[in-house]
Amino acid sequence: MIITRRAFTTALSLTGLAALAGVSPLMLIDQAFAQSASAADVAKPVSLPDMVLGPKDATVTVTEYASMTCPHCAAFTKDVFPKIKEAFIDTGKIRFVFREFPLDIKAAAGSMLSRCIAKDDAAKYFAVTELLFKTQDDWVMKDTAASLTRIGKQAGLSQEAVEACLKDQALLDKIAADQKFANEVLKVNSTPTFFINGEMLKGETSFEEFSKKITSLLKS
Repeated sequence: MIITRRAFTTALSLTGLAALAGVSPLMLIDQAFAQSASAADVAKPVSLPDMVLGPKDATVTVTEYASMTCPHCAAFTKDVFPKIKEAFIDTGKIRFVFREFPLDIKAAAGSMLSRCIAKDDAAKYFAVTELLFKTQDDWVMKDTAASLTRIGKQAGLSQEAVEACLKDQALLDKIAADQKFANEVLKVNSTPTFFINGEMLKGETSFEEFSKKITSLLKS
C-alpha cells in the first residue's frame, strides 16, 4: 500500500518519531507486480549507492533485501551471515549487497540512521546494521526515537545530527524509490528476500543452502 501524508504523520506520532522525521509519503508495498526481473535489473542500484562487501569483479553476487524491524532478517544476520562472510566474502569469492526494504516507519528510521552514520563506508554500514538487528527488540519495542538517538550518539553523531538524519526527506524519498523499484520490477514483497546472481530466494534460508548454491555457481 501507499501511505498518505495523513497516515504517515499518524504512524510517526504513534511510534514516537513525529518530532524526528518528515511527513512525505513512504512507499510501503506488500503486493508484487507482474513484470519479471532480470539479473541486470537486480545488479543496478537505483537511487542510493549500494552497500557492498567483497570484490567488485566477483563471479557470484548475493543481494539481500531486508527490513530493520523484520525478526527473520535479524535471525539471518545473527546466525547465517557470519558464516557466509567467513566462507565466501572474506575469502574474496563473492560480492554481498545489502538493500533496504522497510516494512514500517521504524524500519525506515533505522535504515536512515545506518546510512547517516556510515556515509560511504560500507564496512561501517554493515556494522551499524548488525548492531540494529542485534538490538532490534530494544529499539523497536521501546522508545524508538530515544533508542536510535542513543545509538547514533554512540557512533559519533550529535543529537542534532541524529535529528537532522531522521528528518532528511531526500534520504527517505530515495529509500522509498528503491523499495518501489524492488517491488515493481524485482517482485520483492517480503523480507528477507535474496538474489543469487539474479535468482530469487525468499525467506529464512540456511547457510548450507546458500553454500550449495554459491559453490555450484563458483564451479560453473
